[in-house]
Amino acid sequence: MTESDALAWLAEQRIAWVETAVPDMAGISRGKLLPVSQFEGKRFKLPIAVFGQTIHGTYYMPRDNITDRDMVIAPDLHAMRRIPWTFEPTASVMMDCYTMDGQSVDVAPRAVLKNVIGEFESRGWHPIVAPEVEFYLSTECRESRSQAAFRGQADRDFERVVDPYGTDRLHDLDGFFMRLTECCRAQDIPLGAVSQELGAGQFEVNFVHGAPLKLADDVFHFKRTLKALAKEHGMRATFLAKLGSEKPGSSLHVHQSVYDEQGNNIFSDSEGAPTDAFHDYLGGLQKHMADFLLLFAPYPNSYRRLLSHWSSPTNLEWGVDNRTVALRVPDSEPAARRIENRLAGSDVNPYLTIAGTLACGFLGMTEKTECRPPVPDSAWDFPFALHRHLYEALEALRQSRAARKMLGQAFVDQYVAVKEREWHELAQRVPPWELNELSVVI
Repeated sequence: MTESDALAWLAEQRIAWVETAVPDMAGISRGKLLPVSQFEGKRFKLPIAVFGQTIHGTYYMPRDNITDRDMVIAPDLHAMRRIPWTFEPTASVMMDCYTMDGQSVDVAPRAVLKNVIGEFESRGWHPIVAPEVEFYLSTECRESRSQAAFRGQADRDFERVVDPYGTDRLHDLDGFFMRLTECCRAQDIPLGAVSQELGAGQFEVNFVHGAPLKLADDVFHFKRTLKALAKEHGMRATFLAKLGSEKPGSSLHVHQSVYDEQGNNIFSDSEGAPTDAFHDYLGGLQKHMADFLLLFAPYPNSYRRLLSHWSSPTNLEWGVDNRTVALRVPDSEPAARRIENRLAGSDVNPYLTIAGTLACGFLGMTEKTECRPPVPDSAWDFPFALHRHLYEALEALRQSRAARKMLGQAFVDQYVAVKEREWHELAQRVPPWELNELSVVI
C-alpha cells in the first residue's frame, strides 16, 4: 500500500484517529493516538526506552541510553487496519523502529521476527504458521445494571461448568463470540474454529495459517480486541498462563511449515514422505528450544503451567498425533505436513514466540541436526526436559550462542535485562502463602 492509497483508505473509512502501535517486549502496544489530519504517513518519535519497560511499568536503562533518547517510528502501511471497538472511527498502524541515523532498532520484537524471516528468505524458504490461542473469560469485572440485565443465567454458567469441547457453552456466549468474529473480520484477522477447552470459562481460538509477520500482527490485535470486547460485555479476559492451581494452563500453540519458491511444502517429498528438512527442523527444535524457553515462558507464572503435564508438555519429544509431547505432528496430507510447538503459554509476546520457534527450526535445517525417534505412546513419564523456573531460563538465553546468532546480540542482552529486572521486582514481594501459611508454623 502506497501513502496515497493509505490516505485514500483513511478518508473512505472516515477515520478520525490513527493509533501508532509499537509492540514492546511483553507484546503490549506502545505509541501515540493522533488526529488523522496529523498522520499523513509521517514519521514520529518515541522513546527507545519502551523496549526497556517491564511489565510493572519500571525501566531497564542500558548505559548507552542514559540520556533516554528517542527513536524514529515509521508506519508499515501494509499493516494498517481499522479498530472496530473504539468510540470514534480509529485506525491502527504497526510502526517500524529506526535510530536517528536510519538504522533498524534490532531490539524491537517485530524487527526480531522480520530478521528471522529474512534468514529463511535468503535461502528461498518461506515459513508458514498458524497459532492457536487459549484464554479464560470471567465475570470478575463489576457489572452495570444494564450489563447484568443483558446477561442471562445461562450466559453466566460458562465460568463454573467444566465442559471440554462442549458446544452449549459456546452458544451461551454466542452474542459475544459473534461480536468477536465480526470485529476480527473487520481487522482482516481470519479466525478458524472456536472451542471450549478443559477449564471452566477457558476457550481456544484458531487462526488461519499464513505469513508469520501477518499472523503475529493478527494475534497482537486479537488479544487487544478480546480484552476490549470482554469489558464491553461485562467480563474479563486473561491470557495468564496459569490462572489457578486447580485450573488447566493456557497455551499458545504454533503450527509451522516451510515452503519453497514454487509453493511446495519442503517437509514432504514428491512421494509424500517426510524429508530430511522435516527431521532436521525437528532436530533444531529439540536441540535449542530449552535455551529459548524464556521466549515461550516469559514470567514466573509461566513456570507454574509447566509444573503439570496435564496442562502442558514437560519434554521436547515429538510424535504423530500425540498431545503428550511438546512437538506434535498432526496426522495430515503430505502437502499440509507441519509441526505444532505446544510449549508456549498464552502469556507470550507473539512476535518473539514465532521468531523463537522458527529460529530453532532454521538452525536445525542449516546445521543438519538429527532428531530423536518419534514417541508412539505417552511421553508423560519422560524426564522433565525444561528449566524449572524463570531465572534458569534467563541464564540459558543469556549464554546461548544460537539465540545471539539468530535473534541478535543487542536483543538478547536487552530482553534478558528486562526479564531480570521483573524477576527481582517480584522476588521482593512476599506472597500471601508465606504470610498466611508459612508464618504460622515458623
